[in-house]
Amino acid sequence: MAFPLQEKYVNLLTDFGFKRVFGSEPNKQLLIDFLNTLLPSQHRIHDLSYRSTENLGNTPIDRKAIFDLYCQTTSGKRFIVELQKAKQNFFKDRSVFYASFPIQEQALKGEWNFKLAPVYSVGILDFIFDDHKKEDAYLHTVELKDQNCKVFYDKLKFIYVELPKFTKSLEELTSHQDQWLYLLRHLPDLSDRPQPFQDPVFLQLFEIAEIANFSPAEQDHYQQSLKYYRDLNNVMDTAREEGRQEGRQEGARETAIAIARSLLDILPVETISERTGLTVEEIQQVADDQP
Repeated sequence: MAFPLQEKYVNLLTDFGFKRVFGSEPNKQLLIDFLNTLLPSQHRIHDLSYRSTENLGNTPIDRKAIFDLYCQTTSGKRFIVELQKAKQNFFKDRSVFYASFPIQEQALKGEWNFKLAPVYSVGILDFIFDDHKKEDAYLHTVELKDQNCKVFYDKLKFIYVELPKFTKSLEELTSHQDQWLYLLRHLPDLSDRPQPFQDPVFLQLFEIAEIANFSPAEQDHYQQSLKYYRDLNNVMDTAREEGRQEGRQEGARETAIAIARSLLDILPVETISERTGLTVEEIQQVADDQP
């Protein structure tokens, strides 16, 4: 049974909304258009195909690497596109680790000269990096450089968008990239299609994202995804407030335990460990202590 709906358009920061708009073959022009706003002109995408988002690695750890979206262009470039809703420990390490799989899969059996196609890791972040809080820039493009800051290797790029830093109003949008970032943040706040969004690609987006066009099963699925998104935001907001009040290492640990307790019915233990910094064993103990 579908739930009552207040909003006209889907929230793109939910798993369901993100994958519905960007993750299917009929809608791939939307993903291409969005990614092209983040790339320099010489790296623009003309076409792409979706690949399995679950990595079939050689070890149990490898096989846990599951991407939100994984696609390949006709020229062979690989793109990992991930939506990250909450800050987690070692997120940058995780990005590098995940980027290693599209590199490894290019290995050829037998004689091979090690030539690789470019790999891009794109992170849409609903949080701000701790070391970037005092910076205004919300778009970060990271490459491997030498001691003179010259690009040493140009086939591995990390692109991060810190969405909370994008604060432009509808009247302040000046570029296609601005329009995309605005919709990522504010699509569910809209009741109609504003004048700046008359480009055909946005008209397609509004059609796909209109909740009234969902089947009953899709509406149920979306509501569950939206509940998870809101619950996670509430937990993280509470954690930030408690962290500000505590300001001590002991208080930070108690906050982590409180977060873990709140997420037990929402996320797998391994994911809670990533979110809180607690070990799997510590989280299991929290679960065992539940009344």
